[in-house]
Amino acid sequence: MNKKIIVTGGAGFIGANLTNMALSKGYKVLVMDKLTYAGNRKSLNLKDKNLIFKKIDICNKALVYKTIKDFKPNFIYHLAAESHVDRSIDSPDLFIKTNVLGTFNIIECIRELSRNKSFKKIFQRLVHVSTDEVYGTATLKKPFTINTPYNPSSPYSSSKASSDHLVKAWCKTYDLPFVVTNCSNNYGPYQFPEKLIPHIILRTIKRKKLPIYGDGLQKRDWIHVTNHVEGLLKAGERGINGATYLFGTAKATTNLSLVKIICSEIDKKTNKNNSFQLVSHVKDRPAHDRLYLIDPSKSIKDLNWKPDLKLKENISQTIDWYLDNTDWLKSITKSSSYNLSRLGNK
Repeated sequence: MNKKIIVTGGAGFIGANLTNMALSKGYKVLVMDKLTYAGNRKSLNLKDKNLIFKKIDICNKALVYKTIKDFKPNFIYHLAAESHVDRSIDSPDLFIKTNVLGTFNIIECIRELSRNKSFKKIFQRLVHVSTDEVYGTATLKKPFTINTPYNPSSPYSSSKASSDHLVKAWCKTYDLPFVVTNCSNNYGPYQFPEKLIPHIILRTIKRKKLPIYGDGLQKRDWIHVTNHVEGLLKAGERGINGATYLFGTAKATTNLSLVKIICSEIDKKTNKNNSFQLVSHVKDRPAHDRLYLIDPSKSIKDLNWKPDLKLKENISQTIDWYLDNTDWLKSITKSSSYNLSRLGNK
């Protein structure tokens, strides 16, 4: 019998990639997604007989409860979240509602359902998917580990930090089978183009200026989304309840260097020249962290997971995906009225 999982936010970037990989491995998947601007049904194969899609807002506790109760999942992967730092600066209330109250609803539903012995016997684990931004800024000598104190800098990261603490506390207090994962910056197919890599790809193709915050020397640990979701599935299957698992490459690249790689690859693929000259430095984001860097050694050891370090090759393949999927891009930008402009600037 196929194992059954629920993926909240399963029509979003990481959620869709997780759903697609889980289906390829034989899981039966129920996706809950509100279908906000960043969620898109076209990121999923809705014809797959093992996929059930339900348009659900995780803030609707009664509907979430009924869905979990009826589906009887073995695992729940909780990814539904508002996730863009710039948007959190403009509208922090949305981030508190979805990321904090929405997470509270999910874990409360599991707590209440776990009073039923038959549910408790079937349900194996909740994997709460979070971000490395909850830790604030790292240093090259002190990358993030599971022991790094929380020090969030933005409304987004503080809302995710709050949700992490809720999950960990519910696990301890009510002895529930929960784990938390924190991951570095993701990239790859189906990412909404407000995020740096698809944003730069699309603006470069359109020969528009490439806005870079401040000096562009902020460093990020970039992980391909496929590598991340491999880790998430292993955290579900092999994780220890109450544990935290970090996913990243332990390699940091400046934003400016990353943009240079993207421009160089696009120039090769499209016969354009000097795309890097489109770079335009703009006012920095408020409270912009300088470095995110993860030590993934615990995940490597405990989950038999390994980081994919082929950044340039994976960036090239990501560019190919966006070049080959213009219909998906038109669909998601049209439905969201997003015009590739900078956010977080009200």
